[in-house]
Amino acid sequence: MQRISITARLNRSTLQFDEPAYARLEDYFAEAADTLQGNPDKAEIMTDLEQAVADQCVMRMQPGQTVVTLGELQPALDEIGSVQVAGIADKEPPRQTRPLHQISEGAVISGVCQGLSRYFGFDVTLLRIIALVLLLVSGGTMVVVYLFLMLLLPFAPLEHGGTARIGKLPRKSREFVSYVRAKLHMVAT
Repeated sequence: MQRISITARLNRSTLQFDEPAYARLEDYFAEAADTLQGNPDKAEIMTDLEQAVADQCVMRMQPGQTVVTLGELQPALDEIGSVQVAGIADKEPPRQTRPLHQISEGAVISGVCQGLSRYFGFDVTLLRIIALVLLLVSGGTMVVVYLFLMLLLPFAPLEHGGTARIGKLPRKSREFVSYVRAKLHMVAT
């Protein structure tokens, strides 16, 4: 003996489903209930979802058809889509992290402050003032930190492919850093 259809009440509509369609419908509603767990409006959302599924299935049924098959149900569920909790799907994507570089264009010395300001999203002038205050307060230790960052941080590629927009001191700093890195590389190998 084989059961031909299963009757289900979806909000205000009563429909008959074949077994594969009913199994898929149960899975769909179970996923929706899990997603809405803890949502204070869960019952209302589930009722609205049931009605939407019923309406979509009725719309897809042929005249005289009494049993909803998986062929009608799946496109209906695809049209409705999966349930998503507001705030999770609507969150803005994570901010792309920028690489930490020295930026020679617009630099005063080497571009360390330019690079740090772009990386952390600070105003470069504010960062330069902080660096100057730290230089005065630290008794010169900040010079060592700056030189270390100068040697450690890679240079950002030059915009427009040239050095026309780089000042004299940043250009000399860039040459100095390249020279020191080459010497350190020779010593390391």
